[in-house]
Amino acid sequence: MNEIHFDFEAFLSIASITTGLLWILSIYFKKSSSQHSFFSNTVDQVGSFFPVLIFVLVVRTFVFEPFRIPSSSMMPTLLTGDFIYVNKFAYGLKMPVLHDTLIEVGKPERGDIVVFRFPKDQSVDYIKRVVGLPGDKIYYEIRKKELFVNGKLIEQELEGPYQGLMDNPNSKGLMKKFEIIDGNKHMMFTQNHRYGPTNYLNVTVPEGHYFALGDNRDNSADSRDWGFIPERNLVGRAVFIWMHWRTTDFMEGLKRIGTKLL
Repeated sequence: MNEIHFDFEAFLSIASITTGLLWILSIYFKKSSSQHSFFSNTVDQVGSFFPVLIFVLVVRTFVFEPFRIPSSSMMPTLLTGDFIYVNKFAYGLKMPVLHDTLIEVGKPERGDIVVFRFPKDQSVDYIKRVVGLPGDKIYYEIRKKELFVNGKLIEQELEGPYQGLMDNPNSKGLMKKFEIIDGNKHMMFTQNHRYGPTNYLNVTVPEGHYFALGDNRDNSADSRDWGFIPERNLVGRAVFIWMHWRTTDFMEGLKRIGTKLL
């Protein structure tokens, strides 16, 4: 999701530092001279952006960042065109750019929908559902679509063929199910005719990492393909949909606004 290769956070941090220095320099010019040159005026004007930039940096880093869903890997929970609110404070207060944790607040739990920096390309943000915590033993039976965590089968309740908004009209055979992880129920898809290159996956989640899957289970590139999510890559927990925008099914899409993500 949000496949933007321009590191806006780094740009915002550099811009804040630069304008902060110019802001301090402009104060010095005002105190040291009553005459204003072109240079001092320029410094003053550029430095005046500092309060706005530092405010945006603090909010974006520690509180809120909007994300737009561009793919169908989390259907039916999330659709293309959903804009989601992400609680960036849920998993700790982290430094911008460096991403080191300053204050620990909480850890992901099984079933959390998390936004994270893609391990293979840190400039790309992904969103998936955490199913495995550090130390968990994960076994996934690909043909039977069964997930085991620490030897326990994750319960699924079959609802039947999916009828509703569709990101890809050519997707056929989607079966809607409810998956129950640690007592919490969420919707998911499987596609009976879709199989992977192997029949099963059997791994143990290393310390400081997480195992995550897409809710559109047979149409998602996730930990089954590229491995585990390092804890330092976590951006935040997806909380609710605050806007939906798509050209097709416009009115139906608007009904998704305010939907809490489970």
